[in-house]
Amino acid sequence: MTTLTTAGLALARPTWSTADLEATLNKVDDLFYTYVLAVLLVGVGLYFTIRTRGVQIRHFGTMIRSITHSRSGAEGGISSFQAFAVGLAARVGIGNVAGVALAVVAGGPGALFWMWLVALIGMSTSFVESTLAQVFKERGRDFTFKGGPAYYIKNGLHSRLWGSIFAAMCIISVGVTVVMVQTNSLAGVINATVPSMAPWMVGVALVLLTGPIVLGGLKSVARVSEWLAPIMALLYVLITVVVIIMNIGEIPAVLSAIVRGAFGTDQALFGISGGMLAAVLNGVRRGLFSNEAGLGTVPNAAGTATVSHPVRQGLIQSFGVFVDTILVCTATGLLILLATDTYQPGKEDLVGAVLTQQAVVEHLGAWTTWPMVVLIFVLVFSTVLGCYSYSQVNVNFLGGERRAEQAFGLLLTAAAFAGTVLTLPIVWALTDIALGILGVINLVAIVWLGPWALGALRDFEAQRKAGVAEPVFNGHGNSFLPGDTVDGVWDSVRASHPADGAAAAGSDRLAPEA
Repeated sequence: MTTLTTAGLALARPTWSTADLEATLNKVDDLFYTYVLAVLLVGVGLYFTIRTRGVQIRHFGTMIRSITHSRSGAEGGISSFQAFAVGLAARVGIGNVAGVALAVVAGGPGALFWMWLVALIGMSTSFVESTLAQVFKERGRDFTFKGGPAYYIKNGLHSRLWGSIFAAMCIISVGVTVVMVQTNSLAGVINATVPSMAPWMVGVALVLLTGPIVLGGLKSVARVSEWLAPIMALLYVLITVVVIIMNIGEIPAVLSAIVRGAFGTDQALFGISGGMLAAVLNGVRRGLFSNEAGLGTVPNAAGTATVSHPVRQGLIQSFGVFVDTILVCTATGLLILLATDTYQPGKEDLVGAVLTQQAVVEHLGAWTTWPMVVLIFVLVFSTVLGCYSYSQVNVNFLGGERRAEQAFGLLLTAAAFAGTVLTLPIVWALTDIALGILGVINLVAIVWLGPWALGALRDFEAQRKAGVAEPVFNGHGNSFLPGDTVDGVWDSVRASHPADGAAAAGSDRLAPEA
């Protein structure tokens, strides 16, 4: 009989290091995103593009006009523009600076083409999920509304359990881990610029800015986001416009490189992963998770708006996908591709936000180093505010009142600080997986509830066709809908718009479109 010593047992027992855990999570993350979630997101986007008859193209002009139809301060609630700004604040973040750079390095210039394509498809998905957030929203305190996937799962699919599962996962993944990885990226950029600046100093600055705003509640976040997010996005795009004007003669060659790289016709344009497949996978993945279409995050902001018809907010949030990817992500891509000294296809000397920052320096000079740091700081700060708004809606869903909201505000502020001082490779992977699971739950829900969003769209179009300038939604006895919506929400909208309500009542008697 063989006797094993303690030392022998130690040698025989397999070891499991942090590096092994990180590698395993990253592998699961890659497989899940590439072969499951990306396929689902693109498939659902194509499905709703067909079912809505290309709503993102047919109603593009209406999207822009809808932003100006903001009922700011209506009934003490949150305006449609404020909800758009909160969604934009969360969408336009470090992913637009670092994510695009990673996609271009790994997939080459062609990755940008596939980002455009998935954004155009994803606009229909964003329209549907944000419209559903409005259709099934509930009235909260202080004349505000609460809506999002948890609410349309509960009120539309009649499953409080799955709504609670989604809400709990959203709070943890979006309100804690996403905040940590955002601020971690910010600390890395600042440390690369000023090595002597300790990460905790960045954390303290974020706490001092974030704490007072999030402790003030959703209205406070909306008031800051409605001017911060648009200005931040506009400033970033303006930098790109200056660079394009300076390099106008190179634009045709860059656009040609994007198209050739997208279809793998020029090996000189391959990224470090190599080939057309790398361009497709990196472009699709980075595009989907930059604009967030289908993940079920943006509807949490969309459902808080005070609007006369759900389709208004659906169109506005669909336009947010366009702004995020077609404008802001393209801005980053062009900045990098025009910086021929900083970026070389197939090389990864610089990656992420540092690559974007150095591309701007190459174009405009060393003086832009600190302005870019400030801009990235604002991008992260605005995303943290957006994450708060998403999570706070789900805190309310789980029964949290004012004290719970304030406690969560403190937790989020602590997470913002922790992200700047911790090393988070495992948290990055866990965050990706958690967001992916949120996306799967949300995609199943919106496909199931699709007839409600499609019915709301037909109702909106029927009223416009009948000459109603500002369509008003009727949630009860509406022949375009499969049933009635939550009591005390859309019937009150009808009462507050008696003139439009009378016209809308007539539309209920119109036969639904085939």
